[in-house]
Amino acid sequence: MRSKSSIVIRRGAVASLWLALAAGLAAGASANDQAWLDAGRSPDVRARLAVAAMTLDEKIGMLHGPMAFDYKGPDGTETPLPLEAIRDSAGFVPGVPRLGIPALYETDASLGVANPMLVRGGDVATALPSGLVLAGTFDPDLAYRAGALVGREARAKGFNVLLGGGMNLTRDPRNGRNFEYLGEDPWLAGVMAAEAVRGTQAEHVISTVKHFALNANETNRNTLDARADPASLRESDLLAFQIAIERGHPGSVMCAYNKVNGSYSCGNAWLLDEVLKRDWSFPGWVMSDWGAVHGAADGANGLDQESGEQLDAAVWFDAPLKQAVRDGRLSVARIDDMVERILRALFAVGVVEHPPRRGPIDYAAHRLVAGDVARQGIALLKNEGTLLPVSAPLKRIAVIGGHANVGVLSGGGSSQVNPAGAPALRIPIGGNGGMAAFRTELYDPSSPLAAIREATPTSEVLYDSGDFPADAAALAARSDLAIVFVTQHVVEGFDAPTMQLPHGQDALIAAVAAANAHTIVVLETGNPVTMPWLGQVPAVLAAWYPGEAGGEAIADILFGKINPSGRLAMSFPRAESDLVRPRLPNLGAETGADGSVDYTEGALVGYRWYAAKGTAPAFAFGHGLSYTRFEQSHLEVKGGKTLEVSFDVKNVGARFGADVAQVYLTAAADRAVLRLIGFERVTLEPGEMRHVTLRADPRLLASYDEPARQWRVPEGIYRVRLGESAADLGPGGEAKIVAQRFADRAVPFVARVGPTLEPPRP
Repeated sequence: MRSKSSIVIRRGAVASLWLALAAGLAAGASANDQAWLDAGRSPDVRARLAVAAMTLDEKIGMLHGPMAFDYKGPDGTETPLPLEAIRDSAGFVPGVPRLGIPALYETDASLGVANPMLVRGGDVATALPSGLVLAGTFDPDLAYRAGALVGREARAKGFNVLLGGGMNLTRDPRNGRNFEYLGEDPWLAGVMAAEAVRGTQAEHVISTVKHFALNANETNRNTLDARADPASLRESDLLAFQIAIERGHPGSVMCAYNKVNGSYSCGNAWLLDEVLKRDWSFPGWVMSDWGAVHGAADGANGLDQESGEQLDAAVWFDAPLKQAVRDGRLSVARIDDMVERILRALFAVGVVEHPPRRGPIDYAAHRLVAGDVARQGIALLKNEGTLLPVSAPLKRIAVIGGHANVGVLSGGGSSQVNPAGAPALRIPIGGNGGMAAFRTELYDPSSPLAAIREATPTSEVLYDSGDFPADAAALAARSDLAIVFVTQHVVEGFDAPTMQLPHGQDALIAAVAAANAHTIVVLETGNPVTMPWLGQVPAVLAAWYPGEAGGEAIADILFGKINPSGRLAMSFPRAESDLVRPRLPNLGAETGADGSVDYTEGALVGYRWYAAKGTAPAFAFGHGLSYTRFEQSHLEVKGGKTLEVSFDVKNVGARFGADVAQVYLTAAADRAVLRLIGFERVTLEPGEMRHVTLRADPRLLASYDEPARQWRVPEGIYRVRLGESAADLGPGGEAKIVAQRFADRAVPFVARVGPTLEPPRP
């Protein structure tokens, strides 16, 4: 492997060459032969002009690209790495230098600029908390800041395309990629994803949303057929993507590995051509996931670009695509459309005028953002007897388990970030299957133990690994307080077979709780877990994967420096028997075996399923406790074409804090439902009040008529209730809604999120 310094010099030379070329071409941008470089023209016009100037080979060249690795295929053939690629990055697609069209430099980036398996050596980035933490903030502005941070770092490393924006809905709390995603509600996921995309693209870096669609289980994802009623999909998983696309305007959508109702996502004409491009009028391009293309015919079914071409059986979008054009199986007009979509995104996001520039990154400042996400997204699930915040001086505190002496856990796979300061610990897990090499537990360098010691310098804080429950219990018995850290590592490509904590950690918690009644459990997990010990412990904190400042964030919440305000973006069921599919689909199947999952719950995802079945989860979607108290009052509901809900939020406690006001639809034209239709995070001083107004997207009141391709809102009385969570509903009101029908292209509500905050009412 060549040295990092030589790579920097080479990249710098390439960047200088590109800048000089772009400057020279831009000087003649007003001339007819380079009119596409005129930034005063619309992205659509510029893209059409550029395509008209390209040869067929140049067009085909933009429709496929390799991983920028030294890679040998199954037959031993090695793909030569293009000289101008950023070595050991996720992907590279050549541009057209003679026309001033830049190459695509692509990086994985769901939770920061990823460097999985440290393939780029010591290339570090800010390790953000998991998507479940970000979604748990219920703060679109913070999502924007996080997206902008990743965009800035990517651009400073030479990248102009982020393969981020993971947002599949949680249909199974054992899915190995849930930690990357944004929970189980389409409105929350869509709004938060949109703002992250907007933040990234404000830095002139193209963002994707992925994985389109129904990537809700990872076991044998390459051969899995995910089956669901199309109308229900429109009201759930697809609606989340639709909201994110309308509000965030991502340059690209990445299709998924799995099939959807019998056809592979990356060649699914209904999904890509009919829904995404026709009904939603998406102007960007569809890129494949890496190794998810199954033939040149995918190009005729809506796929625009083949990514990670070495992983496919052939480079389908090179010679086979050309042959399809020669044979008349694919029109030149379709090729032009594929390229035009890519170019339009480049022009719309400003990649051409603002190419990436390698430069310094303020990791210290970015760490503060990562810390803000953790502090606002970590959820306090239980606080019996107000054990928290820890306030009284304690003689001895026992900190137990979870490698809390070194750092906090992160999730595995292509989203894995090599954190600034280097990982605190790496534990190879191993296993079988195509993603087995990614199965390594990586701990971000933010030690909860060190942070706790700093938070309470007069206390003796002792650590026990938790390897032997008897030893941990003995230490707990001699301590005033016991804090048990437990972990669950999940990784792309594998589902967790159960919801139980691994490595006997349930027994560890039970032993410690039996020895000390003042036991706090901190969960560092990628998914909800069962809690057989819940009745034995007075306090539980859901930290998920809290990122590179997670240790300090946990300590700040435990010791009251920060008032917890995170809410659950995903319900915690009491037991696997409460799930739609108690047994993990395809559990124990041979790698690569065909399989299927019937998502019979349709649009009733997560909390909606539990409500419909009358099943109470351990902790519901939207749940999260605070160290202060809030009251919501003066509810007013107005009707018409949609619902407008207004109310006051007052901090009636003694501490500054944030409330997440949630509005749930509970009846639609006399039909019982449960659906989040609005939320707002409100920060208040003690005694302070705010007046909040939320206006519902009409699709959240509607059902979808798939044959008619229309949303339908029946006339009638619609009822709403304010909620502390989906299972803890408060004041209610109602209003009449008029009957409506509208198509996706005429959706009457696509404004950026942001309810009106008004002065308190007299």
